[in-house]
Formats: sequence, structure tokens, C-alpha cells
Amino acid sequence: MYGKQKISVAVVALLAASTFGAAANEKVTFGTNWLAEPEHGGYYQAVADGTYAACGLDVTIMQGGPQVSGRPMLLAGKIDFYMGGNLLSAFDAVQQGIPMRVVAADFQKDPQVIMSHPGEGLDKWEDLKNADQYILGDEGAQTFFQWMVIELGFDAAKRAPYTYNTAPFLANKKSIQQGYVTSEPFAVKKEGGFVPNQFLLADYGWDTYSTTVEVMQDTIDKKPEVVQCFVDGSAKGWYKYLYGDNKAANDMIKKDNPDMTDDQIAFSIEQMKKFGLADSGDTDKLGIGAMTDERIKSFYDKMVKAKVTPEGIDIKKAYTLTFVNKGVGLELKK
Repeated sequence: MYGKQKISVAVVALLAASTFGAAANEKVTFGTNWLAEPEHGGYYQAVADGTYAACGLDVTIMQGGPQVSGRPMLLAGKIDFYMGGNLLSAFDAVQQGIPMRVVAADFQKDPQVIMSHPGEGLDKWEDLKNADQYILGDEGAQTFFQWMVIELGFDAAKRAPYTYNTAPFLANKKSIQQGYVTSEPFAVKKEGGFVPNQFLLADYGWDTYSTTVEVMQDTIDKKPEVVQCFVDGSAKGWYKYLYGDNKAANDMIKKDNPDMTDDQIAFSIEQMKKFGLADSGDTDKLGIGAMTDERIKSFYDKMVKAKVTPEGIDIKKAYTLTFVNKGVGLELKK
């Protein structure tokens, strides 16, 4: 009887220890800026394969969308991390005195692309300004298009609104249209039956980082180990998503966003790798998520020149390099 009691106590102790270990993983929420898609794949991968859990985090991904305002939730402390589109929001936060920081840039290149019809005299980057019409959304017209006008000589009068419908572009062979390299070219091929010319703005001087990880300064101060775990886990997740078995992550993406198809996922991953969105340039040595002072200053200076962002902002308050540039996950690249 005594022996059985000893065994029972040991089992209870073991169960208690394992329960405590599970409970020790800190619950955090990461808000994405759009509906679940392959462009979020590294984060889903790190949840699906336990990468975040391995360093102590229980991560919930809260997908964004047209009716979701994620950044105000970050500022209000409702979520712990938020996916930024590019560096402009971080500059704006400094201007407004909001203590928010970018702690990683999981895309080295903004996915923003300009498309044109092949064989219509718009086959080179320098030809694009000669298009009859530039189909651009409001946000793009206020940001990268201002840079294209000031820096590259595009004609502001040729801009036409983009309503997220490719029909006007397909109907006008002398037009150009904005899009994401992982999305709109797929739609054009599917709906128009041809592969458009694709000019990634990042390859022509639009040097912002993208898919950034934004965190409040308070979290950095009080829980630096949580921030480090999320940054490292995300980097590893991206390597495994791009170069390893990503089925579980894709299953999670399709569960969160049932409209996502296998064909779209395959196309997006192919484009991310082809254009080096997550893994190119500085990541070869510093790892995915890499950032440098020089690159951020370069983009800021361009935005000041284009009158998108005011000068005089202390951009060092927009980000920190504390958690990146450590080569985390490089061994996972295959």
C-alpha cells in the first residue's frame, strides 16, 4: 500500500510539473494587418510547429481585415505585437509622440508592384511613366506615388483610382496598375489569361522594410525576453515556411481564411522566394528580420524629399536593433 502511495505521489508531482510547464508559456496576441494569407506564413508556421512554444510563448494570431483596426488595439494594450505594412507608420508614431517601436522587419522588400501589359511599349521600368493611365489606390497615391512623381518623373495627372478590380487595367493595354506581387499578378493571369510585366518598387529604390513587427516600448522595457522570443521564433518560422514543410501552417491559414486557395498559396510562396521578399540582401548574413540604421535613414530621407513625411523626426525612436541581426535561423535555410 505504501509503495502504491509513493508511485501516486510521484505521478501527481510529474503531472503538476508538466502542467506548470505548459502554464509557464506566456500568452501573447499578434495582430496581422489583413486576412490570413501566405504573406503571414512564417508566423503561422511558428505557431503550428511549436517554435514559439519552444522559447516560452503561447501565441494567438488575430487576423486583420477591412473591418479590423489592429494598430489602435496595440496602442490600447489589447494585443502585444502588430504587423506593420511599412516604416511610414513608425515615423508617424514618433511624430505623434506614441512610444511604439519596430523590432524586426520580416520582409526586406515591400511587396508593392507596378504591372503593365507585355508588348505595349511598357516593358521597361523607365517606360512606365509613358503609360496613358496609372491605376493606383488612395494610400499608394499618397505614399509611393509621391516618390515616383518627385524622384522618377511620373505625371500626377495620369493617376486613376484603383478599386481593387483588375477590369480597368485589363481593358486598357496602355495602363499600368499597382498591386502586391503575391496577389494581383495571380488575378491578372487568372482573369486576363496572361502574365503581366511586374516591377517590384523595392528593386527600383522604394527601400522601406515591410511586414514589420511593432511593439509598445512598455513591452520592450518590461518583457524583453518575450519580444526576443517572438522575433526569433518568427525568423525561424519564416525559414521553415519558405524552405521546409509548410502544410500545417497553410492548413491554419485556410482555416482562418476559407477563401484562400491552394493555387493562390503556391503562387504567393513562389513569388516571395523569386523576388526575395523575406530573404535577400542583409538577411544572407544577419538573418530574416534584419534591419540597419543606414537603410531606415535612406527611406526616411526619400519620404522627406517626396513630402510624404515631415523632416526633423527623430527616427531612432521609431525602431530598435536590439532584437535582430543575430543570424537566428540561418541554419534552417535549405
